[in-house]
Amino acid sequence: MKKYILAIAILTNTFLFAQEDNVVKVNLQNEEKYEFTPIIDIEASAVKSQGNTGTCWSFSASSFIESEIFRNSGELVDISEMYNVRYTYPAKAWNYVMRQGKIQFSEGGLAHDVLNSVEKYGLVPESAYSGLLNGSKKHNHAKIVPELKKVLDAYIKNDKNSLHPNWKVAVDSILDVHLGKVPETFFYKGVTYTPTTFLERTKINTSNYVTLTSFLHQPFNTEFILNIPDNFSNGRFYNIELNTLETQVDNALKKGYTVALDCDVSEKTFSSKYGVAILPKNPENNTKGMTYIVEEAVITPEFRQQEFENFNTTDDHLMHIVGMVKDQKGNEYYKVKNSWGGNSERIGNNGYVYMSKAFFRLKTISVLVHKDGLQKELIQDLGL
Repeated sequence: MKKYILAIAILTNTFLFAQEDNVVKVNLQNEEKYEFTPIIDIEASAVKSQGNTGTCWSFSASSFIESEIFRNSGELVDISEMYNVRYTYPAKAWNYVMRQGKIQFSEGGLAHDVLNSVEKYGLVPESAYSGLLNGSKKHNHAKIVPELKKVLDAYIKNDKNSLHPNWKVAVDSILDVHLGKVPETFFYKGVTYTPTTFLERTKINTSNYVTLTSFLHQPFNTEFILNIPDNFSNGRFYNIELNTLETQVDNALKKGYTVALDCDVSEKTFSSKYGVAILPKNPENNTKGMTYIVEEAVITPEFRQQEFENFNTTDDHLMHIVGMVKDQKGNEYYKVKNSWGGNSERIGNNGYVYMSKAFFRLKTISVLVHKDGLQKELIQDLGL
């Protein structure tokens, strides 16, 4: 029986396999574990969990607004995600009824839906409206959409046996039961506010924000309605070249502006467990790339468009870009704040995901940013 001896030479990063007197060397010098160094780190609130809900859009945009409030005032305010959700559900219900049920009705939304809510109904802090009732610690909207949809479908079908012939009243009643009644006034740091006066306190002006995207089916430097399922409110997007989109995000971060991100996280190489999102050039490196630096794919506008049109890239999750890091080889990654909670056995990196530029270029649907974070040339090109 032959004996095999395995030795690991750590300093040379080489495996030595000894079979009797024959030695075979396998060079693994490219096997380097990630070592991330911060480049840009902008103030952001603590990582939260959206729980069992599809409201990442509100958690993302609310976190974005919190960073904007801090940039404006130096004060970190914990705003209510569910206040925005509470006022968005009726808007979604109206859209569903007026289109006679021929569209999607779900928990999903986009970042501009939060801005629409803020513009109409103001802001409140988490302490004034948590959306959690009866001692609950975790958000769970599993019953909300089915209950709302039942009422709306009955109205659309003109069901005479419906218990809720006035669907608007029924929608408000259901939302009050699950999320609670919204406050008309509340105390914050010893002062009484309304949602409108609290918004004034934060100095947030919703007209200052723009949504950028990059697709080939629309002319560049023009504004259009992106036809994706969650864009129920017909939000408008500015279409720019892909390289420009990446440049503008970098520029905003360097100027101290964070960015709300809408992207696809269905890829196996998006990992909340390992806290990275990458796109290996060789799919065989998908697993290794969770831990080790691997060569990534080069993403062209044409390939990006192809993946969007064949539905490999969809708008399934929103997050918040709050900075940038680099690995020891100089590769840059966006520091992305997620809303799936902090560290646990399933979630690493303190709830943040370091997203490579390749992943961003392919999987980003759109970004929301303050227009002052953009380069002057683009502001002129878009007529902002």
